[in-house]
Amino acid sequence: MTPEERQKLKAHVSEIAKILHADAMEKGMNMSSLGEIEQAVRSQLQSYVSPDVGIFLSKLEQEKTQGSREN
Repeated sequence: MTPEERQKLKAHVSEIAKILHADAMEKGMNMSSLGEIEQAVRSQLQSYVSPDVGIFLSKLEQEKTQGSREN
């Protein structure tokens, strides 16, 4: 990853963290200890972020496979 890509990723991660924090507060998730923060983050990542990343990567792979078949 280039330094520019890393900086862009960091900016996006910060925005995602703000959204997830607001969601956690709205849902009353307890985040008063490091363990509780880790549990809340893991739950939110599994619920919201990972599925979308998986779908995105799956679509990229499908497009790559279809492109290979056409050539």
